[in-house]
Amino acid sequence: MTDNSKACFYALATALLWSTIATAFKIALKYLDPWRLVFWSVATSTTLLTIIVMIQGKAGLVVSQFKQSSGLFLALGLLNPFLYHVALFGAYDLLPAQQAQALNYSWPMALTLLAVPLLCKKLSLTSLLCCLLAYGGVLLICTRGEFESLNFASPIGVILALSSTIIWALYWLLNTRREGDPVVGLLICFLCGLPWIIAATALFSDFWPIASEGLAAAAYVGLIEMGFAYILWLKALKLADNTAMVSNISYLSPFLSLIFIANILGESIYPATYAGLIMIIVAVLAQQHLSRK
Repeated sequence: MTDNSKACFYALATALLWSTIATAFKIALKYLDPWRLVFWSVATSTTLLTIIVMIQGKAGLVVSQFKQSSGLFLALGLLNPFLYHVALFGAYDLLPAQQAQALNYSWPMALTLLAVPLLCKKLSLTSLLCCLLAYGGVLLICTRGEFESLNFASPIGVILALSSTIIWALYWLLNTRREGDPVVGLLICFLCGLPWIIAATALFSDFWPIASEGLAAAAYVGLIEMGFAYILWLKALKLADNTAMVSNISYLSPFLSLIFIANILGESIYPATYAGLIMIIVAVLAQQHLSRK
């Protein structure tokens, strides 16, 4: 098997894992509030990443990489895992899974818009049209196609979902400034974010008692969304000659996710969800093509 074939395999595996996450979120939120879900999933992921770093013999890099960019890591840890997952899980708690997961895929458009004030980038007419197309898809999904009534399932849920895209875009922009091993870097971010999560959970919720079903779902989220999927994705990018091809494979994930949402959660998928999601993905792919050019 060639490196490109391996890269495609890892990318497909990652897309499959990602496609289960929206369903896992909703199952977990049946038993846990968003604060508890953040704590237990991040605690699980931090444990997994620590074990992986130790097995790879890179434990010594944790201190050295943190010392090189301590301020940056503290900011990154505040954004992700803390603020990002608080907003994301809050959105899933209030919205149907099909809406929350589709809105989350609009984050590259948030990145495009944030690059204007933060990186002094110019917003071209084509990029602006891509943003309008994507956020037209967002509006279509949020209103289930009922533009005239602007009937949102949960306005607060929509705000949280879109806020999570802004937080993730900020995290991505800051993350490009750090150097070193990516898995070690992610572990440091989680270690820096964990004190915020512990404090917030103690303040707004509690840690125990917890239903075994909720704990299992939170562990799944921590192991998959914040752990194995990330590592497989890094492998795919490392092996691929053409990262654009690998990136495009990842956009199978939201459509596969709708299959799990419909069959496991029992949600009726609105036609507007499919149409809006296609608008978002087309806009993101077009923007990526423009960026590469």
